[in-house]
Amino acid sequence: MSISDVTRDAILQAIAEHDRNPETFLQDHGFGPARTYMLVHEHREYDSKAIVGVAHGYLDDQDALTAADFSGGLETVVKLLHDREFEVRAQRSPAWLEAELVLACDLVAGNGWRVLRTHDPHVAEVSRLLQLLPLHPPETRGTTFRNVNSVHRKIADIATQHPDYQGRPTRGGKLDREILQAFLDRPDEMHAEAGAIRVGITSGTLTTLPAVADPDEEEAIAEGRALVLLHLRRERNPKLRAKKLDQVLTARGCLACEVCGFDFERIYGERGARYAEVHHVVPLHVTGPTTTRLADLAVLCANCHRMIHRGSQWLTPAELRALVEQHAGSRA
Repeated sequence: MSISDVTRDAILQAIAEHDRNPETFLQDHGFGPARTYMLVHEHREYDSKAIVGVAHGYLDDQDALTAADFSGGLETVVKLLHDREFEVRAQRSPAWLEAELVLACDLVAGNGWRVLRTHDPHVAEVSRLLQLLPLHPPETRGTTFRNVNSVHRKIADIATQHPDYQGRPTRGGKLDREILQAFLDRPDEMHAEAGAIRVGITSGTLTTLPAVADPDEEEAIAEGRALVLLHLRRERNPKLRAKKLDQVLTARGCLACEVCGFDFERIYGERGARYAEVHHVVPLHVTGPTTTRLADLAVLCANCHRMIHRGSQWLTPAELRALVEQHAGSRA
């Protein structure tokens, strides 16, 4: 049998054995303390790998596993425990992502680039917002995930990296410095981005993230671009999309891409009829929270839509059209 054969009942038996001998359980079975993930059962935490290893010994004619017997690593253990309907919790909180740092940096900027105290109500508010922002799966969140102490440490990292700070900076990361520099270079834009994230969280729009199958969009999620998700969700609004397509068909008689002129119906016939992609011309980090008008939307082919979104700086349809024309001219 393999680790995948371990049953929920066997895991419960291993937990019961641990509770009978908590002081010697790990040593008796050749395990050290867990460093990353803990199994949570009835409000108590257990070393996840040790419990699964011992549970293997509760299967028929099987021996308990030791730490050296795990070839699949912690990912295999965590998946197994989830499949057996157990809660798994990370020991340490995950690294801060871009959208989270935008909120933290906006907080420091609003305080004149000075560190706020832990008990400041603004720190508590950002802590609450970050805990609602679902960029990190529950199993990766440590017990202190984005609490007020965590937020306080991060804003100290940001404030002490400011060029005007006279003391010794705390240990911040590369992304901390990049977000700080963005606020120094483009304060209005970054403040608007923070405002859009706040509105997205408080309105519930950014408290659940859509399932995304596209590799480029998955990368955006991994980088913490909450605004990318908010933007994409707006673009997928079926009512807005239908109204825009109807407007363009009435005015032009076709749905040709506004950048390259590609027309799905002209190329694919009936299969391509009434098909085009609809894009919000101005990103939320520029507009801030806003109501979308049909004039704010552009009709694009899939290729041009992808090219607009590619990279950290999105282009407008007019900018991409200029690139297409420039490249075509260079080949002439």
